[in-house]
Amino acid sequence: MVSQQAPLAERLRPQTLDQLVGQPHLTAKGSILRIAIENGRPPSMILWGPPGTGKTTLAHIISQSLEVSFFTLSAISSGVKEVREVIEKAKDQKGTILFIDEIHRFNKGQQDALLGAVEKGTIILIGATTENPSFEVNSALLSRCQVYVLKGLETDDLIKLLEHAIEKDEFLISKKIELKEKEALVRLSGGDARKLLNLLELVANSAAPSKNVVITDELVMEVAQQRIALYDKKGEQHYDIISAFIKSIRGSDPNAAVYWLARMIEGGEDVKFIARRMLILASEDIGNANPNALLLANATFEAVNKIGYPESNLILSQCATYLASSPKSNASTTAISQAQTAVKEEGDLPVPLHLRNAPTRLMKNLDYGKGYQYSHSYGQNFSLQEYLPKEISGTRFFDPGKNAREEEIRKFLKALWGEKYGY
Repeated sequence: MVSQQAPLAERLRPQTLDQLVGQPHLTAKGSILRIAIENGRPPSMILWGPPGTGKTTLAHIISQSLEVSFFTLSAISSGVKEVREVIEKAKDQKGTILFIDEIHRFNKGQQDALLGAVEKGTIILIGATTENPSFEVNSALLSRCQVYVLKGLETDDLIKLLEHAIEKDEFLISKKIELKEKEALVRLSGGDARKLLNLLELVANSAAPSKNVVITDELVMEVAQQRIALYDKKGEQHYDIISAFIKSIRGSDPNAAVYWLARMIEGGEDVKFIARRMLILASEDIGNANPNALLLANATFEAVNKIGYPESNLILSQCATYLASSPKSNASTTAISQAQTAVKEEGDLPVPLHLRNAPTRLMKNLDYGKGYQYSHSYGQNFSLQEYLPKEISGTRFFDPGKNAREEEIRKFLKALWGEKYGY
């Protein structure tokens, strides 16, 4: 029985798959995961998705469906010792689920401690993460688990949750809530069910005890401002602050960048998360305007993985200020985006015959590779020939940016290709 003093999101936590809102690709009748649960044979798994999408809830539902022992560990506060203790207990029991929240925060040694128990079936591991498991979970453990992707909740899902809460929760029923407007609640939740319900409760608590509550967007925004200020002090505005950090670097403001970096550091943000975002930015927003940016960002990622806090603060600061002070270009980002659009629109265009490999006699008889001009056999190591399918010949995907480095690239390409690509 959940205490009425618990947060609203906890009081209303679903107990069955049918009660879970959202994630129909995983929980609807006939879905692979639901069938596995109903058959009593769910695999060890990694649940990957944004906050508040039901990862913890799904783990609880699985354990209740199987009627087995359920242990939960937080990767923030637990280590190899706690993992081994659970595994020892599991050896004496028939079926055990070990749920590890934020499993991406486990280092390689901690993850390796799980391998044997997962492989032998001593435990069913359920790991929850907001980070891409391809980067954060080592390959040996990942190969023994099924990855299930949870999606941010849609507007209809969020409204359904609001209405359900108002109809079913004893505290909210006592408030006689009128949900006059919903947009602010839905927008501020960001697809996070926990955030939505706890904000709803906060708004309900803002009214005088003797008054009914009429929820409007204006009231929600007024209450939310106070709530956001409190979260600022705890460094929990994860997505807002990383957004401000990235936009400050993109906007070439090293002062703002290092401020938002400090906010994340003081809030205990995962050092690898910060470094990875800078690594992506180095290509997305700087690219060939300064190729050294990618090298430094990659070196930063490698270094902070080895060192950790607090020394990583210095490395992160060096990288952030360098990237913010670097010339910017999104030419490479735009190029791949446009090329992918062309692939989707044009379909699988055939590779020109002269560019095809011809390892067999039959392929040579079919003119595979015929007429190909080996670039190094020509002046400037360049031969003017066609490399694109004829249907999109002359299409320019890469347009060098307006900076010194890429202006040189533009001149170089124009000297080679003339007017073909309009450089």
